[in-house]
Amino acid sequence: MTTNDKVIKTKLGLLRLANHLNNVSLACKQMGYSRDSYYRIKDLYDTGGEAALQEISRRKPNHKNRVDGALEERIVAIAYFFPAYGQVRASNELRKEGITISPAGVRGVWMRHDLETFKKRLKALETKSAQEGLVLTEAQVVALEKAKEEKISIGEIETLHPGYLGSQDTYYVGNIKGVGRIYQQTFIDTYCKVAQAKLYTSKDAITSADLLNDRVLPMYEEQGVDLQRILTDRGTEYCGKIENHPYRLYLDLEDILHTRTKAKHPQTNGICERFHRTIQDEFYAIVFRKQVFSNIEELQAELDEWIHWYNHDRTHSGKYCYGKTPWATFLASKHLAFEKQIKNVPWRTVDEDATEESNTKEQNRQFSEA
Repeated sequence: MTTNDKVIKTKLGLLRLANHLNNVSLACKQMGYSRDSYYRIKDLYDTGGEAALQEISRRKPNHKNRVDGALEERIVAIAYFFPAYGQVRASNELRKEGITISPAGVRGVWMRHDLETFKKRLKALETKSAQEGLVLTEAQVVALEKAKEEKISIGEIETLHPGYLGSQDTYYVGNIKGVGRIYQQTFIDTYCKVAQAKLYTSKDAITSADLLNDRVLPMYEEQGVDLQRILTDRGTEYCGKIENHPYRLYLDLEDILHTRTKAKHPQTNGICERFHRTIQDEFYAIVFRKQVFSNIEELQAELDEWIHWYNHDRTHSGKYCYGKTPWATFLASKHLAFEKQIKNVPWRTVDEDATEESNTKEQNRQFSEA
């Protein structure tokens, strides 16, 4: 029995019950219908029989109002040729060709093809160009370049080599019974995506500096690479008066430039934000279901193992990784950092170096004799 048959059977049951009871109000009350519905059903039955009792859905689309196929193809083509145009400008362009359609009509067609927003039209254009090898027009190139500039303006980071820019942020892990609140200090090299992380029971400037001193700078020194700049948010653990702020004092001592994100724009530090989502899904969500930790050292040991796996074994699809692991990317590209460091060293002749060394020895001799 189809749904329509069930609807007809229910309506016939209402009519028969009313005749049997000889009471319309009582029949409607028992069947859950109103008196108006009863008399409408009765009129339909008296006029056309059981066939007239079929459910007439008002949700069926009226295809008579839809534009014809050729016009719909042209409206879709406009979305590819001029992706930066909105529905009003697209309507005007079609009007130049003698096609009259309202902006709302253009939007309706675009919505059926998932092209109603600028981002969706750009994505469709990129896909179409990649699949069919299309030669882009000037308008299409301008639109794609505009989208690229917008990505940069909202926080897409441009980095040149390992050590060029590091990203640091604080992540709240949770509350462990008997230990208290646990915070994670996170550092990521924005070029090769090598990560370092350490757990603390507090969130302050000292712990922020400790991560750099204990994990980050030793890693760079071992490879002979200088860390030039660090990007952080505007939290109190990273920002303050330099004369009494341990983190800023440490950066100044190590000659590392400090850049802060734009206020109320956490996406500017999106590399750390994305890493925190990864570590939550792939590490914390799993390890807390496998083991109960009684102290922070046990959790730190598990975290160190995962970080080593992330850096050395987990392939990364980042901008400069190309499917390699972060550590492999670091080793393969650190020559770029060496080239930059050599260019920044002031030019000195051999004679100048020898003269300076001689003067230094003479000063030391005079000091010892005195």
